[in-house]
Amino acid sequence: MERFLCIHGHFYQPPRENPWLESIEIQDSAYPYHDWNERITAECYAPNTASRNLDGDGRIMGIISNYARISFNFGPTLLSWMEKFSPETYRAILAADRQSLAWRSGHGAALAQVYNHIIMPLASLRDKRTQVLWGIRDFEQRFLRFPEGMWLAETAVDTETLEVLAEAGIRFTILAPHQAGKVRGGAGGRWKDVSGSRIDPSKAYLCRLPSGRSITLFFYDGPISQAVAFEKLLSNGEQFATRLVSGFANHRRHPQLVHIATDGETYGHHHHFGEMALGNALDHIEGNGLARLTNYGEFLELNPATHEVQIIENSSWSCMHGIERWRSDCGCNSGGNSGWNQQWRKPLREALDWLSGHLTKCYAETMTGYLKDPWTARDDYIEVVLDRSVENVADFLHRHSLRPLDEDASIAVLSQLEMQRHAMLMFTSCGWFFDELSGLETVQILQYAGRAIQLAERNGTQGIEGFFLEQLALSGSNLPEKGNGAEIYAKFVKPVMIDLIKVGAHYAVSSVFEEYGEETGIFSYRVYREDFVVFHSGQMKLAIGRVFVRSAITRKADRISFCTLYFGGHALNCGVRSFLGEEAYRTMKQEVADAFNASDLAAIIRLLDTHFGMHNYSLRNLFRDEQRHILQLIIAGTLQEFEDKFTHLYENNRGLMGFLRETGMPVPHRFITTAETALNLRLKKMFTSDTVDMDSLREVVSEFNDWDVPVDTVALEFIIRHRLEEVMSSLLADPENTRILNDLLVLVEAVTSLPLAINLWQIQNMYWDLLHLRAAGFRPGTERADSHGTAAWNESIRKLGELLYFNAGALMAAMGDI
Repeated sequence: MERFLCIHGHFYQPPRENPWLESIEIQDSAYPYHDWNERITAECYAPNTASRNLDGDGRIMGIISNYARISFNFGPTLLSWMEKFSPETYRAILAADRQSLAWRSGHGAALAQVYNHIIMPLASLRDKRTQVLWGIRDFEQRFLRFPEGMWLAETAVDTETLEVLAEAGIRFTILAPHQAGKVRGGAGGRWKDVSGSRIDPSKAYLCRLPSGRSITLFFYDGPISQAVAFEKLLSNGEQFATRLVSGFANHRRHPQLVHIATDGETYGHHHHFGEMALGNALDHIEGNGLARLTNYGEFLELNPATHEVQIIENSSWSCMHGIERWRSDCGCNSGGNSGWNQQWRKPLREALDWLSGHLTKCYAETMTGYLKDPWTARDDYIEVVLDRSVENVADFLHRHSLRPLDEDASIAVLSQLEMQRHAMLMFTSCGWFFDELSGLETVQILQYAGRAIQLAERNGTQGIEGFFLEQLALSGSNLPEKGNGAEIYAKFVKPVMIDLIKVGAHYAVSSVFEEYGEETGIFSYRVYREDFVVFHSGQMKLAIGRVFVRSAITRKADRISFCTLYFGGHALNCGVRSFLGEEAYRTMKQEVADAFNASDLAAIIRLLDTHFGMHNYSLRNLFRDEQRHILQLIIAGTLQEFEDKFTHLYENNRGLMGFLRETGMPVPHRFITTAETALNLRLKKMFTSDTVDMDSLREVVSEFNDWDVPVDTVALEFIIRHRLEEVMSSLLADPENTRILNDLLVLVEAVTSLPLAINLWQIQNMYWDLLHLRAAGFRPGTERADSHGTAAWNESIRKLGELLYFNAGALMAAMGDI
């Protein structure tokens, strides 16, 4: 019988956006990347768009997308981030799905996902429906087709969830083998108990539902999936392929499907170069005719379900106790923290359930007077989330409102809908998955709860936060210094809450460092400058202005006046408040300007107190990314002084260090530390200069070896990689430019002499594009190929390819035969 193989990757990251800014702020733990989404994209999501096909010597013979050959789903919130911050990877993923449609009989590789990864059995029926509808609509917007299948967060399932999927038109979903309860050969057959992962995973199963609907279920191969995730199966592609093929059984007489499911991040992030093992395994299986690569939609068309199945209710793939990991201290955790418990999970779930119920009541009661059907409007609100343009929002409000809405009513409706969006985001599964209440993921869902509370209370529902915190206080951290849930909320949620005044304060403080135009975007806000003047006196500055600030999300707006006094360095005083009228503004402006021109700083401080009261701000109040940028500007001069001194000390004492070593005396640690700093600075300077002097580079590398000091691999790798990519981009734009080609060759040769590994993935992709762009020039007998200039160019390209680990000679010869 025919043998089919399908690998499913669940690609997902928890939402990390600041709920008030709708953007991810800098995360130092992801250094040298801005945040973890960016880092994991570089390590996993992007590499899987261009996996390497290697020859027997480990040299590249081809580049192909893994996504087109597997089955995959991406979390909608992750794709939303990727569309903006990694558009090349985003486009490649969409293109892979289109390619799979051509390869797999019109069935795409991509599946949809419930919108923000909530545990569906723990959600209300209303939230289940919204999660599925939002997931479908987000998928349609991106992949331009209806999804055949949908991934459930943690594969958590109950019958009601399957009903919602089937009602929405979803044909199938994927579950773990231990989630199957009973099977039978067909309608009227005898049920057989297959609990305990005893189900045959090589076929599709039909699940008949109480409503009369049905949905197909696939149960992945558990042992092989576990081996991929936890048994280092990705250390070798052929080994991976062998293990996959071992899932076929000769005794089966039906068309067999061997299929596995793991977190997609397994292929490159959790296991370095895992994407190459995946690509190699697929090549090996397909190239040797060991199985037919397929996806679930194609297999289901060719082999409809002949057996029926009953699920084990309230089960999931990552909790052997069902779904207790997301509501109790069941014993499931990420490990490594002996003595900790997860007793906080239950009171956290109960507190958020209470809050959700209260917000639901608030929404229903408030919106009845504005919307035709508040819940239909919520289901349709994904259209606004996907497109927040003024025109699209106006069209949405027109469709759903009972009557034309004025500005205040429109703001009220949008605020309530945003409250509902955050009321779902606060149930993102990651908040319970890990070990500690004060962990990043749990703090994130508490921030979503805080945003929902803020929106509710602004629209007249008071007292929610106090009662919520009373319940949250029943959850305790494993870390005594963190306290209980209410204390964690006070430490990590309240300080990051933002209103329009704080947006105005950010603008006011940063305006003495940045030049803003008439209109400026500050994350999810638009700021319109109405008046602005700056006075200078030495390094001191005084900025006075008036701006109009509007939220791009709720459309709420305020006119704000400010005055910022910058003393130099990091010393700054700023007053900000809602605009009190033209006369009050002119008076403040004149009085403060007069005091500044008179150099009466004490008077300015008094005037700030008079006109702005307690509304005082400083650099501490800047949003994190801008704060980091401004602090870098402030310390740039001081850093340069430090760097100059280290370099001077090393250069002046290098001879003495050598003499000490020759006499057998240990070189003092301070000397070695100075050498390490100075040599790393020299390397960074070399690779940020216009050209790299090879003789100087060899000298520096020799000195690293002489003093046995480490290279700053993380920072230097990042600098060098981006330098290589910039030059390669220039060559792609102007392939005939021999100067750029020679500069690139020198750079790549220089890199090979360094004691650090450079991630060449992107530059290799660019080289591959260059080969295809110039393929005609490799054909023997053509005028271009036979010319001396082209022959020299081809030789340089071949040499560059060899340095980049391509089998360049074979590739160029093959392309010349095209």
